[in-house]
Amino acid sequence: MSDSAYRVETTPRLAQWRIENLASCTYRKSDPFKIGKWNWHLSVEKNRVLFVKLFPEISNLTRDNPPIASFIIRVVSSVGDRKALTHPEIKDKVLKSNEDFVWAIEVPLTGKFIIDVEFLDLKTASPNGGEPCSIWAEGFTQQRSNAKAIESLGRMLTEGIHTDITINASDGSIGAHRAVLAARSPVFRSMFSHNLQEKELSTINISDMSIEACQAFLNYLYGIIKHGEFLTHRLALLHAADKYDIADLREACHESLLEDIDTKNVLERLQNASLYQLMKLKMSCIRYLVKFGKIFEIRDDFNTFLQNADRDLIAEVFHEVLGAWKGF
Repeated sequence: MSDSAYRVETTPRLAQWRIENLASCTYRKSDPFKIGKWNWHLSVEKNRVLFVKLFPEISNLTRDNPPIASFIIRVVSSVGDRKALTHPEIKDKVLKSNEDFVWAIEVPLTGKFIIDVEFLDLKTASPNGGEPCSIWAEGFTQQRSNAKAIESLGRMLTEGIHTDITINASDGSIGAHRAVLAARSPVFRSMFSHNLQEKELSTINISDMSIEACQAFLNYLYGIIKHGEFLTHRLALLHAADKYDIADLREACHESLLEDIDTKNVLERLQNASLYQLMKLKMSCIRYLVKFGKIFEIRDDFNTFLQNADRDLIAEVFHEVLGAWKGF
């Protein structure tokens, strides 16, 4: 049996194990794969029925902080019309051992198939005894932005303390501070250092952002953005980061957009990755569509995408499609 028979391919929230041949009365356990903080295994056992198990690798981390997982698991035929069997969504399931999640499938399966696990959330027990905390919502973005500004800067913004410039969004205005904007963005610094309209009139027009998105943008610059606010406005923030040359915000958006690619957003993210030259995001989207076979699940949307997308981007996608056909 080759090593590839046990290898599980992953993205930050998706795991796929390709089974090429599974004889009767056979047990197989995958190599460990990392999702979140934990190493995981999948196993299959074929007798009269097929048993599929998902469980974390036994370790001190698992014993002390077992994952509380929400996920969708599917078994997909990788030939023909790619029929799929889907287990009902698992919500907040504590997984400690290989007996905590067992899926018994009575439908006969032959030939090649794929076990597809999409992690919707992973939580750990709260250190202060409160509600479990999602490992994907721990506020790392807020911590990163807070490192750039002290708490008093946030108060200056929220309380409008000695604001000296007005930002006009598409549907409202916000007061801000030249010094903070200039310190965070070389584009703003250039505006205020030369005899431009922004310097003379003490206004900046950002007509391509809503007032809510603009507020989120300023909250990030001042170090007071909340995680939910960041998630809501990621694409607008990415646009602002590119426009005003704010590298740390651009990277924060890039990393966050990598974390939760799914069939509903993958095409939009692929186009934005191409537009803003985010190579890691672009390749992750293409890999999700092609290597993990998600292109079959969104055929109508993908056909629309082909009619409107950049030709070079379409060529890259089809290059990966051809490569996948040769390799499987």
